[in-house]
Amino acid sequence: MRKALCRFVAGLKELGEQMRLLKQLCCPFCGAAETLNCHSKLYGNDPASTAGGQIQRGQRVWCCPRGQRGGCGKSFPMFLAQVLPRHTVPASALWSLLERLRLGGSIQAALQALGLPFALESFYHLLQRMRHRLAGVRAALCRQRQPSQSSQSDPLLQTAEHLQSLFPKSPCPLGDFQLHFQRPLLE
Repeated sequence: MRKALCRFVAGLKELGEQMRLLKQLCCPFCGAAETLNCHSKLYGNDPASTAGGQIQRGQRVWCCPRGQRGGCGKSFPMFLAQVLPRHTVPASALWSLLERLRLGGSIQAALQALGLPFALESFYHLLQRMRHRLAGVRAALCRQRQPSQSSQSDPLLQTAEHLQSLFPKSPCPLGDFQLHFQRPLLE
């Protein structure tokens, strides 16, 4: 039996390990074995850099259609768990904001207290996207553990509490959600 490919990995070390094992993994699209190859590294804007630096966010993998093995020719990404695909803001920054919001106050006040190098509108957009995907996130969380009684009236903050209860020792439960369920939080 062949192992399935992870869409999210914990860090660069685990990503390197997955790249070394590619030939033992099956393509998630066609199921072909021994067809996966490293394609290119995924880079994105580094929020910690003021000079517009880049940081590795993951790796593209290609299913080779050449030869006798019959791959499908598709390429797909493998992301680090702290990456929110298609967003520059890391999962840890969004989690810090959610923690502040659980304590009370406005989004703007929470962002000013955190001192994050992103526009206020970026977080309004991320929170709105997260609200639109709460049904899927909550369903996945409830399959693992029923939510405890919440002091929050906002469904987004109730979900944040549920994430915290499912991953109690995690510094960033959003990244652990992606790692555990192997699906993007905001897709």
